[in-house]
Amino acid sequence: MALKTWQVHTENQKVNLPILAEKKVSLFIKREDKIHPLISGNKYRKLKYNIKKAKIAQYKTLLTFGGAFSNHVVATACAAHENGLQSVGIIRGDELAFKWKDNPTLVMAAALGMQLKFVTRSDYRNKHSVKFLEQLNAEFGHFYLLPEGGTNELAVKGCEEILTEEDNRFNVVCSSVGTGGTIAGIINSVSSEQRVIGFPALKGDFLIEDICKFATKEQWNLQMDYHFGGYGKVSAQLINFINDFKNETQIPLDPIYTGKMMFGILDMVKNDEFEQDAKILAIHTGGLQGIVGMNKILKKKNLPLIDL
Repeated sequence: MALKTWQVHTENQKVNLPILAEKKVSLFIKREDKIHPLISGNKYRKLKYNIKKAKIAQYKTLLTFGGAFSNHVVATACAAHENGLQSVGIIRGDELAFKWKDNPTLVMAAALGMQLKFVTRSDYRNKHSVKFLEQLNAEFGHFYLLPEGGTNELAVKGCEEILTEEDNRFNVVCSSVGTGGTIAGIINSVSSEQRVIGFPALKGDFLIEDICKFATKEQWNLQMDYHFGGYGKVSAQLINFINDFKNETQIPLDPIYTGKMMFGILDMVKNDEFEQDAKILAIHTGGLQGIVGMNKILKKKNLPLIDL
């Protein structure tokens, strides 16, 4: 992820499934997950201009926030490591301080040099307060602040580069939605003839307001019916779908974001919510590193495991 490797071009892989042939719908997946083993998908895009700004301004440390299985935390740790920067992760849940070594995501972040600080959930909710940030500054020194999930203006700018000119041939572009930065970048870069559909991983319609902070066009909507109970929530139905999809297409999906998005797209195809001959492009936003940790949780709950 050194500066010389920032320009990437990812392939659009065709999905061949009987339901798509039956409904005469064309579906491709943009394999952003292949950009980098750990800084994959939208995380690479979001960090691109932030890392450049941090280096130009001669910051020595990146500081960010995240949960126990955060893709963003790992990506930030790796990006800092590859660019000669230090990193700090403020992790939600002080109980993790005594058991984080059982968490593959946090172990990976620490191995990449990230200093982990575990805070209570009440303190975490106040992470944007001046007092809390001043305390972090006193503890860790001068740092470049990356918000939870990595979404800011520079992150949206990076996500505007996900689509290429050849992607104009698609009628619909689909993306999973976390903090809203990725889909905002996609919305800003589509042509006037295209529409964007977002599949939130969280419950609640607050995301609409968050997306509107950065989106400059209006031909988009969110499908709110495929979050499977909320952020990080999964079911046997979802896990079985992810495993079946990988078996049939050789494309891995993660259970937090892309698995839910793809389940939603194919359910909409089944229910004739796309026109015949529609050409759909789904963005694979990465997140595959979290599967190992998710499987630990699934095993404790006696649920099916995700195929690795």
